[in-house]
Amino acid sequence: TPLRAYAHQVPHYYLQSFGPAVTHPDTNEYAGFLQDTIRVSDRLALSLGARYDLQTFTTKGLQGNPVGPGAGPGPYNTGDCAPRVGWAYSIGNERPFVVRAGFGLFYTRIPQIYNSTVQSDSGLAGNFLFLNNNNFFDHQVFPQYPNPLVNCPVNAANCQLPSGLAQLEQADVSAFSHNFKTPRVQQASLNVEREVAHRMSVGVSYMYVHGVDLIRARDVNLPPPVNVSYPVYDPSGANFLGTYYDVNSFSTFQSTRSLTCPFPPCINPLARPIPQLGSINVFESTASSVYHGATLSIRRRMTSGVYFMLAYTFAHAIDDGQDALVAGRPATVQDSYAPNLEKGPSVTDQRQRFVFSFVLAPKPFHRDHEWLGLFFNNWKASGVFTYGSGRPVSATVTGDANQDGNNSNDRLPGVSRNSLLGPDYATTDMRLTRRLYAGDRVKLELMAESFNLLNRDNRRVQITQDGFQSNSAQFVQTDKTIGINIFPAQYRVPPSFLRATDAYAPRQIQLALKLIF
Repeated sequence: TPLRAYAHQVPHYYLQSFGPAVTHPDTNEYAGFLQDTIRVSDRLALSLGARYDLQTFTTKGLQGNPVGPGAGPGPYNTGDCAPRVGWAYSIGNERPFVVRAGFGLFYTRIPQIYNSTVQSDSGLAGNFLFLNNNNFFDHQVFPQYPNPLVNCPVNAANCQLPSGLAQLEQADVSAFSHNFKTPRVQQASLNVEREVAHRMSVGVSYMYVHGVDLIRARDVNLPPPVNVSYPVYDPSGANFLGTYYDVNSFSTFQSTRSLTCPFPPCINPLARPIPQLGSINVFESTASSVYHGATLSIRRRMTSGVYFMLAYTFAHAIDDGQDALVAGRPATVQDSYAPNLEKGPSVTDQRQRFVFSFVLAPKPFHRDHEWLGLFFNNWKASGVFTYGSGRPVSATVTGDANQDGNNSNDRLPGVSRNSLLGPDYATTDMRLTRRLYAGDRVKLELMAESFNLLNRDNRRVQITQDGFQSNSAQFVQTDKTIGINIFPAQYRVPPSFLRATDAYAPRQIQLALKLIF
C-alpha cells in the first residue's frame, strides 16, 4: 500500500521536470462600460448598461509541437460585448411592495496560467521523466529515496536531462483548441420585498446563472478504450468479494511472456496514437454550468441599536467538469471519448444554507447618567451563525484503473462524478468591541473575536494521493487467479467507504487593540 511503501522508503512513482523554468504569459486587458438609469415614473426605475472586454495575450513562446496538434491560436475574442438590464417597481406608499429583476451577460477573465502552461508544455524544450518502480526497465534507474535522479539547483532557470536517459523522457503537450472562446455567464435574478413592520422587511429572491463555453481540458492522445473486467477484493487483497468492476481501459491485456511482461498476464503499456508524445491536453471551450438558487430573507435595519438578518437558501449547481484554474494538472475528464459523462453536481453545489447575523450596539444611558454611560455605552456585539448541507464528493480510485497515464481522474465504475454527499458544516463567529474616547480626535477600540466559537467538529473528506486519503477503492496491479481465469490487476475496497479524514479549523480566539486618530 502507499503507506507501507512510504514507511519502507520504497516509492511507487518518480517524477522530475526538465527544461526552462520561466514563461512570459504577458496579457493586456481593455474594457469599456456604459450605464444609464432612467426614472420612468415615480414607481418604475430602469437601468441599462453594456460592457465591452478585450483580453490579448502575447504569442511569443507559443510553439506548436510538429507532431502534435499545434499550440492553437490562443485566446483572442473581439466580440465580447455584454449587455445588462435591470428594473425596479414599487407598489404602494406606506409600506411598499418592491419588485426587482435583472439580466446580463458577463465575460470572464482568462487566467494567465493557461497561456503559461501552453508555453512551457510544448514538448520541445521542457519535458519530464516519469518512472514506475513496478516496471522492469524503470526499476533499473529508479533513484534511492530521497535522492533525485538528476541534481539541479533549486534556483536554476533551466534543467536538462542527461543524454543517457533520453529514452525515458516523456513529453506532455498542452494546447488551445482552434475554436477556443472566452467563457461567458448569463445571469438573471428576480427579487420581491415587502416591509412588514417598522424597519423590518421580508424578501424572496431567485437567481439563475448559466455558464457557457467554460474551459475544460481533454487528453486527445489516447486510443479508443476497450471494456475489461477486474475482480474486487477486500482491503487485504486476500479475499475475493464475488463481484467484478467493468472499466473502459485504454490498454489491453497481455497473456504471453515478453520483455515488458516477464510474468503474464500483464496490462500492456499505453499505446498512444502519437507515440512520440505523452498526453496532449487541449483546452476546449466545451464545458457548461447551471445554477438555480432561491433565498428567503428577513432583515431588520439598525433601530435602537439592534440589527439582524436571517436568510435561508435552497440551491443546486450542475456542471460537466469545468477545469477553471487547474491548468498545469492532468485533465480531469475520465474518458476523453465521452466527456459529456462528466455531468454532475458542481464542487460548489450546496443544496441548503442558513445564515443568521446580528449587531447589538445599545446605548442605555444618556446625558442624565453620564457616569453609567462611561462603563455601559459604546459596546458592540455582533455574530454570524452559518449552517450548510454537505458538498459533493467523487468516489475516486487510486492506481490509474483506466490506464490513461493519469492518476487523478479515475472514479469507481458505475458511479458518476460528485454523486456522493460529504459532511455538513456549521460555525458560529462572534465579535465583542468597546470603543474608548480620548479627546475629540483619538479613539481606542478593544476587540475580542472568536471563530467557530462552539468548537464544532466540521469534518471533510479530503482526497489526496499520499496514502492517507479516503478513497472508494484502490486499483492494484498484481495478478489474481479465479477459477481458470487470471487477471493482471484487482480492485481493493477500503474498510470504510469514503471516511472523513480531515476537518476544518477548530475554535480560534484573537484579541486586538485598534488606535484611530
